Formats: sequence, C-alpha cells, structure tokens
Amino acid sequence: MSDSAERRGRRSGGRAGRQAARATNRVAVAPYLERKLAPVDMLDETGLAQIEENAESILAEVGVAFQETPEALELWRRAGADVDGELVKFPKGMCRELVQQNAPRVYTQHARNPERSVKVGDNSTVFAPNYGSPFVMDLDHGRRYGTIEDFENIVKLVYGLPHIHHSGGTVCEPVDVPVNKRHLDMIYAHIKYSDKPFMGSVTAADRASDSVELARIAFGGDLAGRTVMTSLINASSPLRWDATMLGAATVYARANQACIMSPFILAGAMSPVTVAGLAAQALAEALSGMAYVQLVEPGAPVIFGTFASSMSMATGAPTFGTPEAGQAINVMASLARRVGVPFRSGGQFTASKWPDAQAAYESASTLLPAINAGVNFMLHAAGWQEGGLTLGYEKLIMDADQLGMMDVYARGIDMSDNGQAMDAFHTNPHGEHFLGNAHTLANFETAFYRSAIADNNSFEQWSDEGSLTAANRANQVWKKMLTDYEAPPLDDAIDAELVDFIARRKTAMPDASY
Repeated sequence: MSDSAERRGRRSGGRAGRQAARATNRVAVAPYLERKLAPVDMLDETGLAQIEENAESILAEVGVAFQETPEALELWRRAGADVDGELVKFPKGMCRELVQQNAPRVYTQHARNPERSVKVGDNSTVFAPNYGSPFVMDLDHGRRYGTIEDFENIVKLVYGLPHIHHSGGTVCEPVDVPVNKRHLDMIYAHIKYSDKPFMGSVTAADRASDSVELARIAFGGDLAGRTVMTSLINASSPLRWDATMLGAATVYARANQACIMSPFILAGAMSPVTVAGLAAQALAEALSGMAYVQLVEPGAPVIFGTFASSMSMATGAPTFGTPEAGQAINVMASLARRVGVPFRSGGQFTASKWPDAQAAYESASTLLPAINAGVNFMLHAAGWQEGGLTLGYEKLIMDADQLGMMDVYARGIDMSDNGQAMDAFHTNPHGEHFLGNAHTLANFETAFYRSAIADNNSFEQWSDEGSLTAANRANQVWKKMLTDYEAPPLDDAIDAELVDFIARRKTAMPDASY
C-alpha cells in the first residue's frame, strides 16, 4: 500500500467503516414526508380557471365513455347525466360538485404496522416504487422477464429502504405465475415480506375482491372501515373508462379502499400536444372517474391521478424528463388542490435502458417538478427504467437515495434556535473556521444528507477502491440488503389463513394467460 493510501485508510477507516458509521448514526425516518415547502404554481388564477372551464366544456359537450358497464351508466342516468349508449355527457359542474361534496381532502392509509401508516393529502408526500414492468434488470444478469422471486426481492428491498414509504403494487410482473393467479402471490408478498402500506390488484373485479379479502385477513379479520389499500385505476385515454378498471374501482369503493383515478396520457397521441390541452382533458377524465366513485360510495377516498408525458413527434416513442411534462405535473397539481383532493403524479421516469447519465438526468427532471408542485402520492418514485418496461435493481437503489435528498429538501429550512446557529457566531473566535465549534460538534452527524451511493473521495482513493460507478455501488448495496433481510413479524395464524385462502382460490380456477 502506498503512503498516501495508508494515510487515507487511517483517516477514513475505509469505505466499509464509513458506511457502517453512517448506518449507525442515521436518524429515524418518518413514515411519510410532511412538506414545509410551499407548492409552486405556474399558472395564475385566470389560467387555471380557463383550464377548468375547458374541462367542463369537454365533459358537457364531448363526453366520456364508460365502456361495457351498464351499472355505471345507470348510476349516471339516475344522477342526471345525459347517457347515449356508452357515452356520458355531464351538466357543467356536476362531476366537480360530486367530488367536492363527498371525497375526503385527506385520508390515512393504514399499514399492517401502525407506525408505517401514511397520510395522503394536504402537505404530505408518500413515495411508492415502480409499478407494472414486465422486465427486470441488474448488472449481473442483464434484462429479463420478471419472476415471483424478483417480485419478492423488490418488496424486501423496498421494505428496507427508509425513504420509500409505500410497498407499492405490481412492482414487476411475475410472468412465471399464471396471469389469473399472480395477483394472489403478489398481495401475499406485500403482506409477508413487508409491513408498509400496499396496493391491490386492478386487472379484474374478482382480483380486486381477492385483494380486499387478503387485506381483511392480514388486518386480523375485520377492516373496520379502515382504508388499507390505495390502488391505481387508469383511464383509457382519450376520454374513456373501460370495464376492467371500473369493475376494480367499484369493488374498492364499496370496501372504502382508495382509488387513484388516473388519466394515462402521452401528449400528441392520447391528447393534444399542448400542456393546456392535455391539462383540460386530464382534468375532465379525472373528475369523471372520481365522481363515479362517489356515486358508488359517497366518501370513498380518491386521488386525482395523472400520468402525463410527451412523445417523439419524429418516431412516436414515449419521451421522459421533458420540460413540458414537468409543466403538466405542476398545472395538474394546482388543479387538484382547487378540487380539494390528494394528487398523484411524478416519479423518476427515464427511457434509458441502463442506470446511466440519461437515466439520472431524465429522472431528476421529473422528480424535482413533482416535489415543487406538491405531489401527495408519487408512484414510480424508484426503479423505473426503459420507459416503464423494466424495473432496475440498481436504479431502485439509486432512486431511493434521491428520495432521501428530496425528504430533506421538501421539509424546508430549520428556523429553530439550533437552526439559526447564533450561539456558534458568539462562541467562535473571529476569523477561525467552525470545525471545532461546539455547535458544529453537536450537529455534524446529522448536519447534511449523506448519500449511500455517491463517492466524494479523491481520485486516488476512488481508484484504490475499484473505480466503481454509482451503479456498481448500488449493485453492492442491494445484494447486501437481500443477504441481511429480516422479515417483519406476521402472526402464524394469520399467515396460515392467508396461505389457505390463496390455495383455495388457485384450486378453484384453471390457469389462464389473461
């Protein structure tokens, strides 16, 4: 070892020593983020009111289709809407009034571990991981179809990542399990391997019903009116809700479980190319979906959801991290606050196939606008890769590190006596550094966010330690996390009842690929 390397080793104790010290000194993380950072509005009152008026015109004059759902159409007819076949047109103000008079501004999603329950709405932000990817990727094995082992691994990793508050839903598709049965294994994995809040299945009404029953068992046999799932209901944009999504939403609403009523829009394909046009359409779609939930069950929790991005007008491929998408997130967040319901959007989106610079830049360009806009529920907050087709193990770890930074950023400036640090000025000799000051010594362990991924050492030390990239370091982190994983407690009788229910449900139906 060179003299310089030996000195560096004595000074730092080596990378492993620093990481161990960092873990020992890490402060407890709250179950969700309570923001002090005020939301930023890009549009003034006149602009927002114009978009609201445009959305009302879409609802009244163009209408929204409720496909193959006679029950929904009958509910709308009774409520006073104009129903022509599957197309519903709404008197101006009808949908907004249904939502504002019934839907809660904020709700609690209860976790199996009460200490991990999350508040959704107002000044809170909940980070949830990637959702829906058929592929997974890591540096060792490359890109491949996801399996139930991958699904369980991701749930375990998310359980151990303190700045991801929510276990999520379909963190990846376990394609080695039949389509009509995999929801049972996925919900069980969330219950068995984590005690954070989770999402239910939405791919069929009976799968939503299974999710409710598994949740009932997990919570001791009676939900007692508690909301224990927040599930994603996507519109078939433009201006359609399909029978599958509406069927799941109906089940969840009747059980008082929360629904994210979320338009899915790539501007230029599923909406006009402009931000204002996209926003008016998304508002119309979200209002119609949230209002439907209130017709089914007044007071059932809903989230105003959006998934808004752009596309390449040259190739038709989805693009992520564009400034227009950030603007759309901001405008929709403002509109959600005016409706008076929680807002879902954002994430760490990228079209990159690898955890590289493109992935980092595009992800940051979605994450920061969403935080500044005041998002309440951020799905796809970690792990999204290749336009959502892939869950990246390394990217999950790298994204989670960024969420920790956002936790500090959004909590705002400490203006306590300690934060103002006036005693440091009065006790520090004039012109001398503050390194030995009592205030510095009392605060240095928690003064700044410490990344578990970034390397801030000299070039020589970085070289001595293997010249690892951020992705290489993330690879080491997730492997160690899985090696060290310990499952949260789960009552043996509850576990046995869950396993029995799953076995009976699987036996009752043949395998299917849809």
